[in-house]
Parts: sequence; C-alpha cells; structure tokens
Amino acid sequence: MEQPAVAKKEEVHYVRFLSKMKGKGRSPLQVNVKDIITGLIGGFLTILALVFLTNITAAVWLMAPFGASCVLVFGAWNAPLSQPRNIIGGHFVSTLIGLVTYHLFGNEPWAIGLAVGLAIAMMMITKTTHPPAGADPLVVMLGAYSWSYLIAPVLIGSIIIVFLALIINNLRNNREYPTFWI
Repeated sequence: MEQPAVAKKEEVHYVRFLSKMKGKGRSPLQVNVKDIITGLIGGFLTILALVFLTNITAAVWLMAPFGASCVLVFGAWNAPLSQPRNIIGGHFVSTLIGLVTYHLFGNEPWAIGLAVGLAIAMMMITKTTHPPAGADPLVVMLGAYSWSYLIAPVLIGSIIIVFLALIINNLRNNREYPTFWI
C-alpha cells in the first residue's frame, strides 16, 4: 500500500531536519603554542587579579562567567563576541535583566528561564552579545544578589578583564586588540 502524499512530504521534511545535525567536516580550530601560552597567562593573571581584589577588599570581584570571558578574550580575541563592548555591555545588560527579574518575580523556575531568554534578546538588540554573560541571570537569581552586584563585581570586574586583555593581547606582535570598541 502506498503512503499518502502528505505522509511522504512529512517524512522528507523530517529527514532533511535530521540531516542538518550531521555537521560538515572537522573543526577549523588550530593549535598554536603562542596562543596557548597567551591564553594560559591571560586567564591566570586576570582571575588572579580578581581573586586578589576579593581578598583585600570587602567586595566579591569574581563570578564564574568571568572565567568563560577569559576564554574568549584570550583564546578568540579577534572574534566579535570577545570585544570590549560585548564583554562590558553583555555582562551589564544580562546582570541588569537578572536583577530586575529577580526583584520583580523572585527566583521561580519560570522567572529564571525568562531572565536568561530576555538577557539573550537584550544582548542581541544592543549588539552586546557575549555568551558567558548568558549565565549572569542564573548567578544573580540563584545567589539572590542585591542591586550593588551590578557595579561590583559585574561592571568593574568586566572592565578589569578588558583592561588586562588590552595589555596582554597587545604584547604579542601579531595581535591587535580590540578589533572594535563601538
């Protein structure tokens, strides 16, 4: 017995959908010893500076998404999502969304999901998309942080990351960081 035309069309659509998931070849990423050393030193010094500031002041200067920001700023320094506008703006926008959502709705599961979705949308609207910042609403809402978290560690911490990235990346002759500011 032959399948109806609608069933065949759905089957073709399903196969086409699944075929998109097979990928196309191998990773284009290259192994470069100088880049590896720059990433090691950059990540080490940046996180060390934030931990040091945390230890000598009453403020917490470190949050987990900053480690992921270091991966981008030292490992993919020339990528659009690794630029100062994206690091500072992305963390600021996402944390602000997390704080507003938390203070309006608490940390209900649906509110946490909404905050992450809104943070992604707002980073895209403001051209400040920075993947590590997508975790900021989670940090804020699960930690029940106050409004001051937006300034320290988020704003000042992300500025410190950019400052150290400017110095460390530009010590290399073949790197120019940033590729854009605005």
